[in-house]
This record gives sequence, structure tokens and C-alpha cells, in this order.
Amino acid sequence: MEKNDKIVFFDIDGTLLDHDKKLPESTKQAVKELKERGVYVAIATGRAPFMFEDLRNELDIHSFVSFNGQYVVFEGEVVYKNPLNVEKMHELRRNSEKLGHPLVYLNHETMKANVEDHPFIHESMGSLKFTHPEFGPSLLDETEIYQALLFIEDEKQQSYVDAYNDFHFIRWHQYSTDILPRGGSKAIGIQRMLERLPFKKENVFAFGDGLNDVEMIDYVGTGVAMGNAHPELLKVANHVTKDVAEDGIMHGLELVGLLNNPIKSKA
Repeated sequence: MEKNDKIVFFDIDGTLLDHDKKLPESTKQAVKELKERGVYVAIATGRAPFMFEDLRNELDIHSFVSFNGQYVVFEGEVVYKNPLNVEKMHELRRNSEKLGHPLVYLNHETMKANVEDHPFIHESMGSLKFTHPEFGPSLLDETEIYQALLFIEDEKQQSYVDAYNDFHFIRWHQYSTDILPRGGSKAIGIQRMLERLPFKKENVFAFGDGLNDVEMIDYVGTGVAMGNAHPELLKVANHVTKDVAEDGIMHGLELVGLLNNPIKSKA
């Protein structure tokens, strides 16, 4: 079917995937109906591309904003890359090794840890249904790194925030925080994609649930927060749909009129 002038960005965890990291059947059907209507469908996530390749294949999606905006692809073509500063990462690595805080480095194809085994890595990565990454500290020098994970308790993170102004730290787990280039966000990734495409901002939609979705939901023409969304996200959303486990995506797409039988917002 011929594509139209609308595009929808979906976060993954807590948005496309439910609380058990499973894809609800209603969500799969909703995405299928969107595509049948010619609407462009994209993913916007903090995950690396290799972490959601199976999901892209299952939903037949070929456009995405990954690493919270650092690596952007439209219909299979890379349109924007923003890797971490290698010199600054080496400086942070030296400090973190002295303090006993492990790191995991990620590019678009793989991830490697700078320690062979650590309980914080097991627990954090396990919450995403991933195993402890292989030991491979040399990845930092062998390829562009778009995101790093620092494994540290929340109360110890501020010293890194104060010391490394080039980086943006986003906590996603009790024992782990993302390290991204400062100024990067899903919103910036979407903006870079739209600079290459004819979409008008009012025809850009986004669905999310977490703190790393705030800039995206605030930036797009229509931002939809899941019913299970963080309170800060609810403040900037145009609409609030149901919980991800209660057919939230299908309900939200009806809410904004992208699918049949739009319903009145309760927001």
C-alpha cells in the first residue's frame, strides 16, 4: 500500500513489550493495521539495534531511533550517528576501574564488558532478558561506541555526573545507568530523521512510558503516554492510554484517530 504522510514512534520496554517483556497480540495487530493504512512505523528505544532485531523482524519495522537517539535508521538506511568521545570514555574507564564500577560498551552490532563477571551486570541485564556480556574491553578502541552502561548504585552516581560533562547519565536500573553523549535524546534522533524526510511535525506521533521518553513525547506533534508511564512523562503527554498489559497501544492509536473508532480522551 502507498505510504501516507504520518509516522509513529514506539518505545519498546513498557510500551510495545509488556511487563514480562512479551509482545501483546493486540499490539502486533495494531502495528499491522497501521502499516496496512500506509502509516510509517518506527521504534524509538534506549536499546542497541542488535537487542531488538527479532522484534523488528516480527513487526516488519525497518526504521528506528536506537541508543536513545545516537544511531538512527530510516527504512534500512543509516541517517544519523553520534558516538561517544573515546578519550573521555577512557578517562571515565580508568576512574571506574579504580572504584570497582564495571562497564559494558555497545555498538550497533554487539556489546562487551570490561570485567569477566559481576553481580550487578547479571542482575541488570537479566531484567532485560539478556545474559552477562562477554569480556571484551578492547571494543572501546576497535569501533564506534554509541552507549556505555555503568554499573553502580544510585547514591554513588553523582560523582560521575559532576566529573564528566561530556556525558549524559540516565538511570534505568537499581544497579545500572546509561552513558550517552550530552545533549542526545530520542527527540534529537527523531529530529535528525525528520530533517531527511518530508513529514510535518503535526503528523508525527510517539508512544512511551519512561523518563527517557520525556523529550520525545514533548517534541512530537502528538505524544501518548502509556497508562503505566512515569509521572514525569504524564506531565508532557497530549494523551494517556491504558496500561501496556491492557491493550494500551491499540487503545492509544484509536484515541488519536490513527485506527478505527477513535475514542474520547480521559486526559
